[in-house]
Amino acid sequence: MFDVSIGGNSSNCRGVSRRDVLRVGGLSALGLTLANFFRAQAVGSDAPVANAPGSPNRRAMNCILMWMQGGPSHIDTFDPKPDAPAEIRGDFTTIQTRQPGVRIVEHFPMLAQQFDKLSLIRGHDPQNGSHGVADHIMMTGHRFNPALPFPCFGSVVAKERGYKDGMFPFVQLGRAIDRRFNGGIGGFLGDQYNPFEVHDDPSSAAFRVRDLSIPDENDRRRLERRYTMLQEVDRYQREMESNQTVQARDAFYERAHALITSPAAKRAFDLSQESDRVRDNYGRNSLGQSCLLARRLIESGVHFVTITDGGWDTHVQNFRSLKDRLLPRLDRGYAALLQDLSDRGMLENTLVVWFGDFGRTPVVNPSAGRDHWSTAGVATMGGGGIRMGQTVGATNARAEVVVDTPVRPQDLAATIYHALGIPLNTWYRAQDGRPIELVPTGRPVRQLI
Repeated sequence: MFDVSIGGNSSNCRGVSRRDVLRVGGLSALGLTLANFFRAQAVGSDAPVANAPGSPNRRAMNCILMWMQGGPSHIDTFDPKPDAPAEIRGDFTTIQTRQPGVRIVEHFPMLAQQFDKLSLIRGHDPQNGSHGVADHIMMTGHRFNPALPFPCFGSVVAKERGYKDGMFPFVQLGRAIDRRFNGGIGGFLGDQYNPFEVHDDPSSAAFRVRDLSIPDENDRRRLERRYTMLQEVDRYQREMESNQTVQARDAFYERAHALITSPAAKRAFDLSQESDRVRDNYGRNSLGQSCLLARRLIESGVHFVTITDGGWDTHVQNFRSLKDRLLPRLDRGYAALLQDLSDRGMLENTLVVWFGDFGRTPVVNPSAGRDHWSTAGVATMGGGGIRMGQTVGATNARAEVVVDTPVRPQDLAATIYHALGIPLNTWYRAQDGRPIELVPTGRPVRQLI
């Protein structure tokens, strides 16, 4: 049932006008939420609704962030210590990569062949060992401040770049981000710069992006009737009122309708367009298919994609979890993504970043697991103009602390923004009006630029 009013702007106690109800309902025939999403994108934004003439011309660099929620063990991935005692070394042996003298754990045979397409940051100092807080620190380059949530990388890119070819600027794949401390959101920039989230598993045969899926022709006709009805309401109000906001067609609603009905948007999310061979190369699991979907989204005009993967908080049975599930999936999906981007000529303008919350304890605990560790971790970067084939920094022989070229979260942030062409001295205004610098203390990792 519609609540339709063609006069005035009366609203309920939540500040939602009756006309707004029709706007939201117009795209909610199937429980869709795109209208809400685009209204948030428009309300309170000082950025243009679309890529307007005269807007800043940033370098055409995009980014895929692979977020391993829980904290991957640096020792059992990219910073092994084969000469350390058994209680530190763990269960895994090592293999040689394409970087001379650089060895990684044995369960990364495919990634080992892609080390000409990435650089390894063994000097990563996460400076934090707490879940939730890590999601904020690592995705913003700022220490957590309960009074001032900072925007994540993707949200800054969304503000700076806007929309391209009718696609979202920032998409998050999966749910594995801890939002308790404002991780992975627009922060003080506003909810309009939050990611468009895809929660379903792309490896499932039933995968669909709810907000872009209209199941049958009857639902499509219902959507079009509601859209036409809204157009009539808008036309009437434009004739009756001189308010500039009313006179102008709501751009967010136009975009929502266009995206829902856009064949290009549907194709971007439609993994059935890929051959079985390509899908197999990435791995028929949530992480592998998310990597493939991220490539498709970047190819279709999305500027920033966050791939989330959970399960890396390996307090118990660390080696079994890594060997049986986590490492093989990462090895195949990450390697396929790098190779595919390279083959398509996309790696030079797509930065691929991998990291998680923090490192894990050098000494294995009594439950055959590793616990949180705040003074050593590991990260990787490749593509996007970054110098590849580099190894930056080192930890001591027991993987406890960084002893060469420490790289803090704010330095990772500065490197990412530098690669994406966003000046580090960019200033924004918080909601209370105070000026905030994008990365006040971070410095790009000089070995990578």
